[in-house]
Amino acid sequence: MNERLRLGVNIDHVATIRNARGGDHPDPARAAEIVAQAGGDGITVHLREDRRHIRDHDLERVQAATGLPLNLEMATTDEMVEIALRHAPHAACIVPEKREERTTEGGLDAAGLHNQLAPIVARLSDAGVRVSLFIEPDPRQVEAAMKLGAPVVELHTGEYAHAFDHPGQPEQLAYELKRITDMAALAAKNGIEPHAGHGLTYDNVQPIAAIPQLAELNIGHYLIGEAIFTGLEASVRRMRTLMDEAR
Repeated sequence: MNERLRLGVNIDHVATIRNARGGDHPDPARAAEIVAQAGGDGITVHLREDRRHIRDHDLERVQAATGLPLNLEMATTDEMVEIALRHAPHAACIVPEKREERTTEGGLDAAGLHNQLAPIVARLSDAGVRVSLFIEPDPRQVEAAMKLGAPVVELHTGEYAHAFDHPGQPEQLAYELKRITDMAALAAKNGIEPHAGHGLTYDNVQPIAAIPQLAELNIGHYLIGEAIFTGLEASVRRMRTLMDEAR
């Protein structure tokens, strides 16, 4: 229970702000440097098909900016597989992606997409990239990750975050927290390292951070939003403190 929980910081929305105006400011590579200084354990970026935030030229610069491991979120397309193989990030988290969505909506159907995912997981793993599957906290999906040989799953915490924001439904909140707790335990029991993320904030992170099997949380939008008011270093440090207190 006392093992340090890693914090991966998604810096996509630094690039979103940059892209709104064009030019080079604010710089995602500088954001990565600040995350490292503030106690973050990794950098996450999602290179989307439409390049709405992080863009191709950002990957190498972000990798070079710090010694932190890079976690590349990616869709199941040939283009993204080739980019991942070319840049060789520490990890690649395979996520569902729809062109019209504002953010990732729900987890990957690893069970239903087994035949599509199997060669991708194999190619990335053979290249030394640690593969993670972003899935719902559901036993069918954890079992699918086991069959695919994925060393990591990231449990989608979006439904938990939604329930937390509606305090009039305590039974739903308890149910969502139990689902995540149970699936973290199931994954760990079967040799898969469980991570979690999506919709986590200062207010709701501690019950998730207290789950002993979880090894890493990936948090982005909220921290970048708070950084507008307090600065990125301060927002990361506060999240780091809350996570450590929960452990």
